[in-house]
Amino acid sequence: MPRRFIKRYMPDHDAIRNHKHLQFLGTLLHDPNILHLNRRSVSGAFSVGLFMAFVPVPFQMVLAALGAIVARVNLPISVGLVWITNPLTMPPIFYFAYKVGTWILDTPTREIHFQLSVEWLTRELGLIWQPFLLGCLVLGVVSAVLGNLLVRGLWRLQVRRNWRRRQGRRAKKFKHKKTGNAAE
Repeated sequence: MPRRFIKRYMPDHDAIRNHKHLQFLGTLLHDPNILHLNRRSVSGAFSVGLFMAFVPVPFQMVLAALGAIVARVNLPISVGLVWITNPLTMPPIFYFAYKVGTWILDTPTREIHFQLSVEWLTRELGLIWQPFLLGCLVLGVVSAVLGNLLVRGLWRLQVRRNWRRRQGRRAKKFKHKKTGNAAE
């Protein structure tokens, strides 16, 4: 993984620990794992962040932060991944979650005409909440597992690639020394 690139944008541990809005978490913020960039921490952060992205509530970032702290995984990555469901992507993603839920429950899909009002929201969600929440849960779990496996696989590939490069440099250096000594 591009560790140096990610570290460049990571906040300082002291800045997070001393942030005025996070003081209620107390010593939980003192855990160094919430800012570490290792395979376990980053893949776990993908799991937490991707799952929380499919939780259809406001303040998903707070849930992702709490999930990252409890799971002792990378906090900034978890919180950042929640933005997969942003105001532009949320309607198609949540509609897809609803479709997945209706498919699993084998119920007919209702035609939904969106209106931005509290009345519409309470009326429509009262009718579609079961398939919608089931779809969100299924997509959240699936994306969390796939994200975790993908990060672990990519991390492993990068470690292998770096290992082979080091071996190649060592072999080249050894060969250069060997041929240099033979000439003397």
